[in-house]
Amino acid sequence: MDYPKLSIDTPIGLINQFAKNTLVDTLGIIFTEVGVDFVKATMPVDQRTFRPGGMLHGGASIALAESVAGLGSMLLVDMNKYDSRGIQISANHTGSISEGMVFATAKIVHAGNQTHVWDVRIEDKNGRLISVERVTNMIIERNGK
Repeated sequence: MDYPKLSIDTPIGLINQFAKNTLVDTLGIIFTEVGVDFVKATMPVDQRTFRPGGMLHGGASIALAESVAGLGSMLLVDMNKYDSRGIQISANHTGSISEGMVFATAKIVHAGNQTHVWDVRIEDKNGRLISVERVTNMIIERNGK
């Protein structure tokens, strides 16, 4: 299977098209900006991302964090030769939100040959911290699968 060559020069619309029909799409996550060492995205706080009681589910925040960090690692490798897989995530949920949008920024901490480590901040529209995560991705060579 051939994978699209994603890079920081790939138009953001094409990156979002690549995420169609995935969990990213289901949760309403939209990638908004990519750079050499960062990825940004938004996610709505609504019935798709609520926990019972009508506030943002911690699992939705974790999915958002893994999505921005995962895309970041994809942008750093040749996806036809390598795959990026999340192997560890830790999260601290520091605030709550019951409506609107959340904004995620992933920044690379370590970009090695076998692992990438990302710090992710999820904030509300006023910059108030909702959740902070550290994501580790493993970089593996594709073997035709």
